[in-house]
Amino acid sequence: MNNTLSMAEELISGIVDSISKKTKEELTNVKILVCPEFINLHKVKLIANDSSIFVGAQNCYSELKGAYTGEISPNMLKSLDCQYCIVGHSERRTIFKENDDFINSKIKLLLDADIVPILCVGETLEQRQSGNTFKILKEQLDGSLIGIEKHNVAKIVVAYEPVWAIGTGIAATTKEIEEAHNWLRDYFTTNYEEFISNQIYLLYGGSLTEKNAEETFEINNVNGGLIGGASLVREKFISIINTAIKISNK
Repeated sequence: MNNTLSMAEELISGIVDSISKKTKEELTNVKILVCPEFINLHKVKLIANDSSIFVGAQNCYSELKGAYTGEISPNMLKSLDCQYCIVGHSERRTIFKENDDFINSKIKLLLDADIVPILCVGETLEQRQSGNTFKILKEQLDGSLIGIEKHNVAKIVVAYEPVWAIGTGIAATTKEIEEAHNWLRDYFTTNYEEFISNQIYLLYGGSLTEKNAEETFEINNVNGGLIGGASLVREKFISIINTAIKISNK
């Protein structure tokens, strides 16, 4: 909850301008996605339409329509040609008390609308310190994915965001990130077969900046980033994109 319409226009225009200078070959192995505030979605989509940038939403509701004043349904997002939607972000879980059942309902509706869910999972500092990181990740994944067929699970993007590293400026160590991402890959291999697991993008989110992007993107089983504060500053976000392009073309 940061940008006004004019601020969002300026930000996406700068990103589009920078990306337009890249060659098709440079961008072959990179996907760039922006998820603006609801009120800015339509304008951002219009500006990004002629570029290679995907546009998604930060959230949605668990019903398609009805008397849910102020909420946004997957069908509404689809009408804007929205391609992705974040669900289960740590701030939604902690501030708005969203549970796995609620998130599961959203994922199913998003898949029905042909919108790719970006499912966020992650532990609090207390949970990590008590040795329950993987227990929490399993509970969140089990609950969020229940009843979803294997071929649909393969379409989902999963973002690991340790809650203790969100907006704190404290990023997890490369070892901590690799352990979590390796565990996530093993989870999907064990529960949904290797073929399904290999199709799932695993993103890292948690104080990811232009300064630590390169070392993070080079970690085993890290396929990209869920960028928070750094995405609000054009130069920082473009720097992260350039890092992704550099690594993808090695």
